[in-house]
Amino acid sequence: MFCPKCGKSDQTPETYCRECGLFLPDLNKLKSREHAPEMHIKASAVLSIMTIVASLSVALLLFIGFYGREIPVVIYTAIGLLIAMAAWQIQTFWRTMLLRRQLKKNMPRYTEKSLEGPDIELESTATDKPLTAGDFESYVMASVTDRTTKHLVRDKKSSS
Repeated sequence: MFCPKCGKSDQTPETYCRECGLFLPDLNKLKSREHAPEMHIKASAVLSIMTIVASLSVALLLFIGFYGREIPVVIYTAIGLLIAMAAWQIQTFWRTMLLRRQLKKNMPRYTEKSLEGPDIELESTATDKPLTAGDFESYVMASVTDRTTKHLVRDKKSSS
């Protein structure tokens, strides 16, 4: 393995470079596993429900704990923020369910297309004419400056 910073060779992965001290990760281990979109949607839905339940429970416990006494403004503020957080998570959960429904509706269409193969079938036809051989005798390689001189402006100084 080569160090990407200093270029020293013969390095061991998951160690530090012996020349510059840069950490050299094992790039073969960095390949992440692919997760299906359904797994992400399910995880998002579960986390949204857990957040809704937790925030409403804490808000209710704060209200019950201070019920019958004079409730400080900070507690009202905390309860209001917890309820707002629960409302935000409810709309997130709703959007996740809409996304899940959309994904389920579109998934059969994609799987059927992938099983069917391409939409257009191409037929091979025999031709009587073979391709002509290329003429490489008069071939000229393109230059980096090819067709760039038209952008140059001549200096219109008169010579005397």
